[in-house]
Amino acid sequence: MSNVVELLAKDLNGHGGVFCPNPKADMALWNSHPKVYLDVAKTGSAKCPYCGTVYQLKAGEHVGGGH
Repeated sequence: MSNVVELLAKDLNGHGGVFCPNPKADMALWNSHPKVYLDVAKTGSAKCPYCGTVYQLKAGEHVGGGH
């Protein structure tokens, strides 16, 4: 069962992504893993290959430079 984290556009870094583990994912120290960059802006969501957490833009949120 994977965790879904809704993000606002302001939660993304300058490249349109986030790092996992992320404080918004409410992860405990015991289930942390190597830091990985996830490009959320590209498709509106990204799934962490380590823990399966899905980071997605909240409905109606837009990242600058989008189509």
